[in-house]
Amino acid sequence: MNIATVFIIAKQEFVVNFRNKWTLIFAVVFGSLVVAISWFGVMAEGFSGMENFTRTSASILNLVLYVVPLVALTMGTLSFTGDKGSTELLFSQPISRGEVIVGKLSGIFLSISLSTLIGYAIGGSIIASSSGIAGLGRFALFVVLSLLLALAFLSLSVLVSTLSRRKSKAFGLALFLWFFFVLFYDLIALGGSLLLHGRASNLFLFLSLLGNPVDMVRVASLILLENATIFGAAGAALLRFFGGGVLSLVILSCVLIAWIVLPLVLSQRLLRGQDI
Repeated sequence: MNIATVFIIAKQEFVVNFRNKWTLIFAVVFGSLVVAISWFGVMAEGFSGMENFTRTSASILNLVLYVVPLVALTMGTLSFTGDKGSTELLFSQPISRGEVIVGKLSGIFLSISLSTLIGYAIGGSIIASSSGIAGLGRFALFVVLSLLLALAFLSLSVLVSTLSRRKSKAFGLALFLWFFFVLFYDLIALGGSLLLHGRASNLFLFLSLLGNPVDMVRVASLILLENATIFGAAGAALLRFFGGGVLSLVILSCVLIAWIVLPLVLSQRLLRGQDI
């Protein structure tokens, strides 16, 4: 794989996506929501001022788990099922299809990362000026988990776009994946655990956790923030299985990276056999 070629494709994709006004809108809206959630989280408990970084991370966790996968799936699918003429021109160049995939994915990820970091920076600067920098390190690691979640769903968007040659079908499948992983998956996992008993039920919950990037980031974030009271059944099963939070974080990170790599490998193999 030619790194220079990947860099050129990534740069072009980044410029195209960053010029899109929705990237800036997402950054501003995301940052505003971080500030609002932090402010109203304290107000709801009868205090005034802003939450610190640790409590803010816990407060915005659900926002991240809902919004980041949707943005990643939408932007990824839009890019990989975009203008047919430009796509055919790109693939007609003397470059491998793997380089195209990695280059376009890198460009999209950079644009999402920049807009997300701008949003976090808007909220973080206000929180730091109001409540100090206590918990800033954990907040930074929480941001990294958010970006890994975005990259995992970007990889899934590449696979969706490769499987679905038509834009409408690709967006429909991407929307289904968002509903499945964010809303339906936990219900299916809990329903399946009710059919089992004892250790079999705990093992099933543990394995079901590894089958959903959203759940993995949720549990990893709660372990990171030391909020053990709301891990959920799957998170509790994970901690019992590995006997500690550090090893659990390592395992979750490795599996999350697998969720990033495997869809890309499968997409490249599928694309290799397609006539574009």
